[in-house]
Amino acid sequence: MTTSNSSDLTTHPYIREMAMIHQVFRRESRLLSELVQDVAASDTVRAEVLAEHWREYTVGLHAHHTGEDEVLWPALLPHLDLDAEQVLAMEAQHHELAGGMEEVQALMDRWRARALAADRDELADALRRHHRQLSAHLDEEEREVMPLVARHLEEKEWHAVGERGLAETPRNRLMIALGAILEDCPPDERQEFLGRLPVAARVMWKVLGQRQYRREVRRIRGRYASA
Repeated sequence: MTTSNSSDLTTHPYIREMAMIHQVFRRESRLLSELVQDVAASDTVRAEVLAEHWREYTVGLHAHHTGEDEVLWPALLPHLDLDAEQVLAMEAQHHELAGGMEEVQALMDRWRARALAADRDELADALRRHHRQLSAHLDEEEREVMPLVARHLEEKEWHAVGERGLAETPRNRLMIALGAILEDCPPDERQEFLGRLPVAARVMWKVLGQRQYRREVRRIRGRYASA
């Protein structure tokens, strides 16, 4: 493999940015299983809130994966020889994850109707499986593929991936998406990430976005909220 020749790859901005985005999906997939498991039987109001959060989560994850499949991997593959197998493995894992998410969606639809305890427990189990499968995929991508991205892709190619993700994010969810990315960042990464945003976006985050994200977290997580 060609992923360990340079000691500074782990601090490469492409790798750091991807890890920040992946952390959102790791955190939210874990929390979803915990939040669903905690819902009282017959609480259809709470079930509806979490079902909508799952929908938003799946929209984001689908956009992330299709952006990789349609923009990132095609830009990377021409630079690779034997390492191309790692990229092809990522594409295959995206399809496997999509199948698992279809299973979760079917269970979610059944549970949200009446919020039965048995349906809740089956759904929580499926969400835990999804979290484990997703985490293994993200770990492998960061370990095996992102160093190849950092080594071979130019800045304009990397930015094209980000622009694709931004274009697929509804405007009324932009501050929510930003808050989700920043939530687990250490202060230095948080400051660096915000510093790369346009001035208008930074002002909007300070004036409106932080409060909007805190409200969203409280609504979704209830007693689990800490933001």
